Amino acid sequence: MKIINLLKNEKVCISCELFPPKAGTELQNALNIVSDIAEIGPHFMSVTYGAGGTSAGQTLAIARAIEGSNRPALAHLTCIDADEVKIDDVLGQLHTSGVQNILALRGDAVNGNSGAFAHASDLMAKIKSSGDFCVGGACYPEGHPEAGSLDKDIANTKRKIDSGCDFLVTQMVFDNNIIYNYMYRLLRHGIDVPVVAGIMPVTNARQINRICELSGTKLPPNYRAIVEKFADDPEALKQAGIAYATGQIVDLIANGLKNIHVYTMNRPEIIGGIMKNLSEIVK
Repeated sequence: MKIINLLKNEKVCISCELFPPKAGTELQNALNIVSDIAEIGPHFMSVTYGAGGTSAGQTLAIARAIEGSNRPALAHLTCIDADEVKIDDVLGQLHTSGVQNILALRGDAVNGNSGAFAHASDLMAKIKSSGDFCVGGACYPEGHPEAGSLDKDIANTKRKIDSGCDFLVTQMVFDNNIIYNYMYRLLRHGIDVPVVAGIMPVTNARQINRICELSGTKLPPNYRAIVEKFADDPEALKQAGIAYATGQIVDLIANGLKNIHVYTMNRPEIIGGIMKNLSEIVK
């Protein structure tokens, strides 16, 4: 199934992100996580792609497992260190495996060069010319750290749409007002594809501080107080993080933004707790 059809449906769509194990580590555990999460019932699952394609084989294996669980897989694909031969090879493997959905990303350079594809929009155009894929792209409600300004970043996002991007998934956001403001900005720039709001339940204080530092994402004062209060109690922080994320999702749904992507950090209990909290809201 193409994910664009889920996103354009009138029903709420809750999805989640997985990541493959590091090269040389146990793949079976990741496949077990796929099975556990599939039973919880997200509408689709995405799987990330290591820098420079370092986990390409594992990404493909997990994408196959997701498809085998009767959930659409959204396979991440990065391009900055890739040449056309490598991209053609990966696209061929995805097609053979029945994966119809790709999240096309620039990625971070490992070898210090951009190869044949300098931007995600270049990769999107390549994918669209290579087969009948549904293509998603990343967007940044608080602006990409390299863009210089939010308007410049949205102009870059418009290039993605013009290159064939079917839908957008936001970087994690902890303040829904930022998402709502961003949606208006997108519309002003003529971008009206479905937007999936990225939500990350905070379960590790040190980790989230590092992520916010790298991405430029702001942690609102009320959420920072929660994180600091429970920083030394992992179970309490997990419960608080699930509760805060649930509140964000309920608010988004109530305000008409029905497509939600949860960054679960490969922990089935995170998406499980959220789906349990939404049991009467998402049916």
